[in-house]
Amino acid sequence: MIDLELTDAQREVQRTARAFAEREILPRIAELDSTATYDRSLFEKMGAEGFLGLPIPEAYGGAGMDYIAFALLCEEMERADTAFRVVYSVHTGLNSLTLLQWGNEDQKQRYLVPQARGEKLATFGLTEPGVGSDAGNLSTTARRDGDRYILNGSKIWISLADVADNFLVFATVDKSKGHKGITAFIVERSFPGFSSDSLHGKLGVRAGNTGILYFDNCEVPVANRVGEEGEGFTIAMSAIDQGRYTVGAGAVGLAVACLDASLKYAHERKAFGEEIGRHQLVKQMLANMHAGIEAGRLLVWKAGWKKNAGERNTRETSLAKWFATDHAVQCALDAVQIHGAYGYSADYPVERYLRNSKGSVIYEGTDQIHTLVQADYLLGYRRDHQLRMPQPPFEGEM
Repeated sequence: MIDLELTDAQREVQRTARAFAEREILPRIAELDSTATYDRSLFEKMGAEGFLGLPIPEAYGGAGMDYIAFALLCEEMERADTAFRVVYSVHTGLNSLTLLQWGNEDQKQRYLVPQARGEKLATFGLTEPGVGSDAGNLSTTARRDGDRYILNGSKIWISLADVADNFLVFATVDKSKGHKGITAFIVERSFPGFSSDSLHGKLGVRAGNTGILYFDNCEVPVANRVGEEGEGFTIAMSAIDQGRYTVGAGAVGLAVACLDASLKYAHERKAFGEEIGRHQLVKQMLANMHAGIEAGRLLVWKAGWKKNAGERNTRETSLAKWFATDHAVQCALDAVQIHGAYGYSADYPVERYLRNSKGSVIYEGTDQIHTLVQADYLLGYRRDHQLRMPQPPFEGEM
């Protein structure tokens, strides 16, 4: 049975995250966004709060909280700005939780523990210049050479590319095998043959770092291979279930930010002798925002409930991500509309919300991919096989 009542611990995460955002992010976000400035010190403060390891067990340096608490954290961070939710998607969701599920004990001690403590920043490298949704068709190669692998290729649109310390990277050991040749590796920034660069001119998420990874005969120890050769595609898809969960939860927060700003403006702005909130079509937009927020949050929590139980949740997470991100875009469009000409300027935050919202319906599976996923489940063309699922990160009742 799903219990929709938040526990005291979950509410404390929500309160702490909101207070952090209001204290550290909101006073500076307009400047960081307008100047496209990445401030690592803010992420270091997030680590000091214990946020970067929130769903990681205490045995590996984390806080041992459950996935509902993690969703609340993502929601509150994106309510402030998408760039600060992105770090939980790539560092915690795509990288650390994947190491928790698939890494061996040595890898967990060397990489997961410092990442959970916020001592190291990590990210995830799957997308390539010619490969997005077709993740099984990677061009980056890995060749075994004694006690090391030699990686060649590149990755693009990688969050934290120019600032992360550790990278979970996917390359093919045998192109002829398609997705069955893909293998996962932990790459450190200091490894010979590795380099990175930042991308500029992004539409949104300007306060975050996004870039390119280069592998030029990059030397990676065999000990840094995650799982077995050819197991990488399965590892990547399980990681994406975690990343999509954070994106869906964050999108709820962005929609909440749109509603908050629109409610405030609907009371402040007058037209035809009364607050614009009195106008029926403005009311319709506000009501639709609220309804979608409630629905999106429940879908995210349903996926989180299955994660807490250690159950496969690909279908539920896909639906939550698809619905919540679509709704966030619509909320941002309506928020700009409610603000009128002012919504088109940087004097109000809603233009930033609109720019930030668009990325979420592209990364972690486009709208079109999620449409196909959901239809295939309905038609019986797709069925989940039980993978090695991560154990719930917490102990006892949350």
